[in-house]
Amino acid sequence: MEKLRRTILLIGLVLGITATAHAELPDDYRIILQTENFPPFSISPANKRFARGDDIQGIGADTVRDLFERAGIAYSMTLRSPWSRIYGDTLKSPNHGLFSVVRSEQNRTLFKWVGPLAHYESVLLSAADNQLRLNSLEQAKAYRIGVYRNGALNAYLESQGLNVDSALNEQDNVQRLLKGDIELWATAEPAWRYYTKQLGVTGLKTALTFHTAELYLALHKDTPDEVVGRLQQAMNEIIAEGYSGCSKTPEFCYLIRNRAIPSGS
Repeated sequence: MEKLRRTILLIGLVLGITATAHAELPDDYRIILQTENFPPFSISPANKRFARGDDIQGIGADTVRDLFERAGIAYSMTLRSPWSRIYGDTLKSPNHGLFSVVRSEQNRTLFKWVGPLAHYESVLLSAADNQLRLNSLEQAKAYRIGVYRNGALNAYLESQGLNVDSALNEQDNVQRLLKGDIELWATAEPAWRYYTKQLGVTGLKTALTFHTAELYLALHKDTPDEVVGRLQQAMNEIIAEGYSGCSKTPEFCYLIRNRAIPSGS
């Protein structure tokens, strides 16, 4: 009888652990996802500053759709700006998520994270008639550098002690570079190519390539661990499969190459 009682208790314990590990979410549970125009990771039709649902394209958006569908979690997706607004929404509002976000020492504890989705390299660009070439960021301290305001790159350059002059959007940085108001433009490769193409600008030169950064899905810090775990498991499956997320744009598969499954996930 004692053996039977212990067996029943053990079965109950196992079932309880399983139920906890696979807790059911409310039927109406949904994550409100936001992103901004950041090609080729998130792209709106005609590079507009607002888009919804399937109108949002890009390797980041496609990857996020895939991982939510695999995880069986409902979501909505909106592209809008400015970045400071949608960042603040995710910081303050439960059931909100934001992609593509660089995880840094400054924001690491502010959100829960799923990823990595992709990566990019930062570059310093000069105007076509400027033959400036640099070997390090230390050399860049002598120049006025334009950067996107409130972005991760802005914060990184300031942390390195560089002379940054931020703008509300990247298109403004292109114009300021051409006018000579800034001497270098700090931006992401290959995102800058979309902005210059949109403006009909050619001939910009890469003065320095530096600082590779990974992009993540950031979730409000009160997001249930069950949700984060299911999403990360789906992300791990995507990473293990290789190039899922760039099938529509194989020329950008290098941006998700060498993604690693986070330790402990």
